[in-house]
Amino acid sequence: MALIVTDREDRASHKLRRDERKMEAGVEHRELDLPFCCAPSLAKGDSVPQYLVYAGGFSDTNNKGIYAFAFNAANGSLLPLGLATKAKSPTCFAIHPNGRFLYAVVNLPDAASSVSSYEIDHKTGKLKLLNTVSARGANTCFVSVSHSGKYVLTANYASGSVASYPVMPDGSLGEAIGFSQHHGSSLSHERQREAHAHSINASPDDRFAIAADLGTDQLLVYRLKGGALVPNDPPFTRVAPGSGPRHFAFHPSGHFAYAVEELASNMTVFDYDAKRGVLREIQTISMLPTGFTGTNFSADVQIRPSGKFVYGSNRGDDTIAVFAVDAGSGKLIPVERVKSLGKTPRIFAIDPTGQFLIVANEDSSSLVVVRIDQKSGRLTATGEQVVAPKPTCIKFVRVQPE
Repeated sequence: MALIVTDREDRASHKLRRDERKMEAGVEHRELDLPFCCAPSLAKGDSVPQYLVYAGGFSDTNNKGIYAFAFNAANGSLLPLGLATKAKSPTCFAIHPNGRFLYAVVNLPDAASSVSSYEIDHKTGKLKLLNTVSARGANTCFVSVSHSGKYVLTANYASGSVASYPVMPDGSLGEAIGFSQHHGSSLSHERQREAHAHSINASPDDRFAIAADLGTDQLLVYRLKGGALVPNDPPFTRVAPGSGPRHFAFHPSGHFAYAVEELASNMTVFDYDAKRGVLREIQTISMLPTGFTGTNFSADVQIRPSGKFVYGSNRGDDTIAVFAVDAGSGKLIPVERVKSLGKTPRIFAIDPTGQFLIVANEDSSSLVVVRIDQKSGRLTATGEQVVAPKPTCIKFVRVQPE
């Protein structure tokens, strides 16, 4: 796979480096701390952005919580709105299907980790805290919402467990109604001496939930019965030893699924039996170029809404790997690898229209907008980028009129 870097991307890279230098001098963070009383309103009008974008990460002197941005899907512009809410290490969050609520983890290295619910103000982008409940574990690194909106699911990395919560009528969370402690180890003495749950996602029909455990090299399948997490039969699918499955995504068709493997820098493709909740591995493909010898940890996987293309991020190689999907088999065909125009693309998101992709570069504190070619799936830099303090999560919310 040839590494593609266009002239436009090169110009954007120079612009990003200039912004990084400004950020180090403390200039850009003052812009991000713009109070909402002075920020542009998202009220109705011709200039109204179509989406809110939220970004957050680990807390430090520059990162105070979850930040809001206005995104225009017509041209890919991204406008900083300011600090949406103060929060402690909101490293991952998820949006309720109705677009009115956001659920964020409080990622702490002990049992004090928690998950909070917020109400979204669509006029300003501000977040109003509703409540906070215990995450039942340490280093809560992932949160998702079932497609029905009835349940929130979380993964605890350090303690190797997953949990589920009911969503109350007002959008707040009840205490955990489902919990499962993972057990086991795998090949890597450094990273896999014990279970490390890294993500959990509901199946398209909400009958099952799949948890990727980096420490045990397993994708554990649970029946989602009344919100409880009941081990399926069989209870898991194992990937190659030392792979380290991290994030997982279902194809829009519901017939296939994709797991990005952090330690092996692979993408593994599964055939999915929706009736039984069973995953069957059908392909494993590298996300790196042939002969790569550097250090890399693959991180995220996203699928374009059309289902024709799958994307994965590489931290170290600092690229987005692009794959075409064979419609019949679900298998992946390499298309290209594109520089993320920053350092450590831990996460990224595709806008709901499928026209743009925003890369969150954690170690360069940047959000970079790239355009998706509708026919080829290839990525092209737009030149649009903004500063966000150490982003580890990014989500879109459709702006709802009053």
